[in-house]
Amino acid sequence: MRGLAAHEGGVAWRLETYTQVPSTSELCAARARAGEPEGLAVLAAQQTKGRGRGDRLWLSPPGNLAISVLLRPQTPLAMAGRWALLAGVALHMALVETAPAAALDLRLKWPNDVMLAGAKLGGILIDASADARGCSEWLVIGFGVNLLAAPDVAGRQVEALSLHVAMPPTAPDLARALLFHLSHGRTGLHDDDGFARLRAAWLERAHPIGTALTVRQGSGACQGYFVGLDDTGALLLETEGGIRKIQTGEAMLAGAA
Repeated sequence: MRGLAAHEGGVAWRLETYTQVPSTSELCAARARAGEPEGLAVLAAQQTKGRGRGDRLWLSPPGNLAISVLLRPQTPLAMAGRWALLAGVALHMALVETAPAAALDLRLKWPNDVMLAGAKLGGILIDASADARGCSEWLVIGFGVNLLAAPDVAGRQVEALSLHVAMPPTAPDLARALLFHLSHGRTGLHDDDGFARLRAAWLERAHPIGTALTVRQGSGACQGYFVGLDDTGALLLETEGGIRKIQTGEAMLAGAA
């Protein structure tokens, strides 16, 4: 079902809602390959084949948030990490706005997790296609949040918002707040001042400087202490061998599964 267009921060969102789809991100990506303009947002009451990091499934039972958006930023693909930071800040702001009772327990974790009381509440997944110049032809940003239920994720502690607030937001209400903050946050994303503000906003909402992290990359892992983010959004980790820049991987907080 196609919703009314809503103009927020320069993006004319075209929100489409579905009772069930295999994957909101796959639907958005297919539409992107077919030439769909930016601003498409796909919200599903249920996903049957949602994707997480790597080859993991992201289960989305009814009542949880499953939404993906299509953007065409025409910026270097190497800057996709900045969009991940923007997506995290926008989702955090939307959750605080719609579930203020949980605000103190909400934290961002690099690169793509929203944590509630130390357990995973939601995640963000970015798919991208580059043109011949190495610029993003399109980006699809997928968001999943456990509003009512927390399906098991192998090796991870998970949480549902309903266990912390008496009346969690509905998926459509959270989606509207998310689209608003995502639109307004993209202004100035790729200039120095704009990114400096975004990086500060992300750090304010994330695990603090000095947090011990283990970062898994493929079959290997490295350990160290979080010291910040570089100008592409990459993680800066202080290790025994010095400061290491990590562009992809899965960061685990010390003592977390």
